Amino acid sequence: MTGNLPLTHRFQVLGDATRLRILMLVAQVELTVGEIAHVLGQSQPSISRHVRILDEAGLVRRRREGAWVFVEPARDTADYLLAGFIAGTATADDEAVFAADASRLAAVQRERAEAAAIYFAERAEQWDTLRQLHVSETDVEAAMEGLVGSRPIGRLVDIGTGTGRMLEIFAPRASDAVGIDRSPEMLRLARVKLDEAGVTGASLRQGDMFALPLPDEHADTVILHLVLHFAATPGQVISEAARILRPGGQLLIADFAPHEREELRRQLKHQRLGFADEAMQRWFSAANLEGETPLCLDGGELSVNLWRATHPPISRSEAA
Repeated sequence: MTGNLPLTHRFQVLGDATRLRILMLVAQVELTVGEIAHVLGQSQPSISRHVRILDEAGLVRRRREGAWVFVEPARDTADYLLAGFIAGTATADDEAVFAADASRLAAVQRERAEAAAIYFAERAEQWDTLRQLHVSETDVEAAMEGLVGSRPIGRLVDIGTGTGRMLEIFAPRASDAVGIDRSPEMLRLARVKLDEAGVTGASLRQGDMFALPLPDEHADTVILHLVLHFAATPGQVISEAARILRPGGQLLIADFAPHEREELRRQLKHQRLGFADEAMQRWFSAANLEGETPLCLDGGELSVNLWRATHPPISRSEAA
């Protein structure tokens, strides 16, 4: 075999000390270009250039979220082997530099946590008001876990991830997990929450539930946890969730049964005042999903229903 090997090019790229330090940083936690610049004490344009080179070499991935660009390690086998090689061959001088970077990274993570706490505190009263109206979140989460049971989760997508609670519960059982939310503020809060919970292997992306940034048949399990009532056209959201489901995959929805609390539209921007099972089953059918009888959780002024629908597996005749 002749010519350059991809791994050879990756080692050449990492011959630059700044790029090596960037790779070691994002191997620990997903960071913005600005955060990397802060940790390394360099300008954002310089860091952006280094990140672009790392991306082109297949060592990291860049992802735009509003005005920010997040950087995470590429997740193929070669990259993990390369990271292990670096960790196993670093000298004492290398380790000293990596340790100093890690110390400054910890300060960045503390700043994230403080900003998230402020955001949460500003909205806590509204969220507490809603919590008081329905069965406890602990009961809802336990019921969802019971609904999943021992079924394999596979590749998980949590639409409208919010604080990332569904990822915290289910990502450890998933082969891969991603949370999607339209709000950059909520995604920053989710990053802090997942970091505090020690959840690894889960990524977060900014995206719209009507146009998910994922390919067809990407997921084995899709979750919509208390988010569908924010959609003026829920059927479109369910159709989009079905698009990314693989044959045999499952869609889990937790949301309110029909109610008359009109003030939730004004105060919390709810678009729909709960969902009747008949409507949900129509949306499932339109999306070529097979719905099951919902599980109803009473315990407050608002009842929470859990729906499960599956994407029918491809039959042998269809496959042929």
